[in-house]
Amino acid sequence: MSEKQTKILGWVATIMCIMMYVSYFPQIMDNLAGHKGNFLQPLVAAINCSLWVYYGLFKKERDLPIVVANIPGIIFGLIAAITAL
Repeated sequence: MSEKQTKILGWVATIMCIMMYVSYFPQIMDNLAGHKGNFLQPLVAAINCSLWVYYGLFKKERDLPIVVANIPGIIFGLIAAITAL
């Protein structure tokens, strides 16, 4: 796989990762409506995403696709976990 193809694959994977975490939105809405879901899975996802963001920012060569892909996971994971309580 060429470097260009690898870069494209990385950004496609980034977009899919963002979509995965944006999909927490319906759970957040249900939580707010009183149909509480489980808080553990989105909390663990938020912690996992935090570690990936830290990794992407502080490795020798920053890995922005990893950072960008995981920031929504922190935000939506925490919101889903908090609203489920």
